[in-house]
Amino acid sequence: MSRATLRGAHVSAFEKAPADLQEILRKPIRELGLKLEGSPLERFVQQLYRELNAKGLNKFRPLCYLTDEWGCPSGEPVIGIPFYLADPKLAHLEKEMNDLEDSRQIMMYLRHEAGHAMNYAYALYKTPEWKELFGPFRRPYRDQYRPVPFSRHFVRHMEGWYAQKHPDEDFAETFAVWLTPRSRWRERYKNWPAMLKLRYVDREAKRLGNVDPVRPQGHTDITVEEMETTVAEFYESALQQQPSPGDLALDTDLEDIFNVSRRKRQGVRLAAELLRENRKYLIDKLTYWSGAQRPLIRKLIESIENRAAELNLKAEIRREKEYLTEITVYATALAMNYVTRGKFV
Repeated sequence: MSRATLRGAHVSAFEKAPADLQEILRKPIRELGLKLEGSPLERFVQQLYRELNAKGLNKFRPLCYLTDEWGCPSGEPVIGIPFYLADPKLAHLEKEMNDLEDSRQIMMYLRHEAGHAMNYAYALYKTPEWKELFGPFRRPYRDQYRPVPFSRHFVRHMEGWYAQKHPDEDFAETFAVWLTPRSRWRERYKNWPAMLKLRYVDREAKRLGNVDPVRPQGHTDITVEEMETTVAEFYESALQQQPSPGDLALDTDLEDIFNVSRRKRQGVRLAAELLRENRKYLIDKLTYWSGAQRPLIRKLIESIENRAAELNLKAEIRREKEYLTEITVYATALAMNYVTRGKFV
């Protein structure tokens, strides 16, 4: 499917949006009056603070604020959270346009970003021990990094073997695993080289528990009050930046997987409906285990789903688990081709 076709499919979602969402789409984000306090996000931030306190980090409370995406500005001990999570209507729109984070994922991201903030607040990255364990902080970032799947030198927290992207990400992921309640990191990572990093985080947390950060306050990047683009313009820009899987020749493979007679009427459903219902699960698991970037995996699954719809393929209801297994294996093979060769086929 072409980039233009994918873009058009999402634009049509704008056109079909209810009237109240249409009004939101036209508004500049800074005029929406979004606040973290009192929003659905507040309970997650408070949970993060409780987890930090439970681990003995009594002086570390990173500022959280609304912005355009998850992240910590480099070197700044603050946590940026996507603005759409602060409003149910915007969250609904994000779910239609993209992948909406669930409660588990929100806490995963908060713990990860808290790791960055901890690193910056106490300037751990400047110390010889940090550099020895994690590597040089100034190493260039690589968006298209090629991870080593199942390496025991790194913890596993976020999808895509993310700890392998950069030393700073390695520390943030290690911190997140250490912070997560009931993660059983001592058991799970026993005899792994990654255990040295986890023990380092544990030691530093005990040492710094009642110590004021060297950088107690950080500077935010763009805040929600400064975002002049409209909601529609925000999503248009995001769509233009998303990768495309290219023109995959899916027809023969999908017809082989969903090999159901077009004349069959009983006990069948549209294959595209089955794929749509399981889209988020497929994207989550493929991204986690393959190491390919999430936007690319999402486009791959959307391409498969859209082509199945265009071919009017059907699935026997009694064989749904079989179809999902085969689609998962098929998409995984394509994703691993991309990770190792830089292209799906």
